[in-house]
Amino acid sequence: MTTDILNIDVQELEDIMLLEDTGTGQKSVLIVYNDDFNTFDWVIQSFMEVCSHSFEQSEQLSLFVHYKGKATVKTGPMSELKPLKDALVDRGLSAVIESFVDK
Repeated sequence: MTTDILNIDVQELEDIMLLEDTGTGQKSVLIVYNDDFNTFDWVIQSFMEVCSHSFEQSEQLSLFVHYKGKATVKTGPMSELKPLKDALVDRGLSAVIESFVDK
């Protein structure tokens, strides 16, 4: 994938992306991994259509995926993340859900 390099404050974007899931103490995150097949345009379009992210947010996430190897693209209950993960995988992206207990 090719792109112009954008200046991104990584910590600021991670703070925006990681929303706390209160209630059960269990958090789930939807993670997308980098690959050598999907274009930036396709990944951005997928994040917009599947995750309902803005263009800017989708573009920044695609850069995280590319340069960091992975990115958390959504947080929430497992029941909400599973259909999103399945839709991203159906589009050819490498996506997983990880769950952990918040201490």
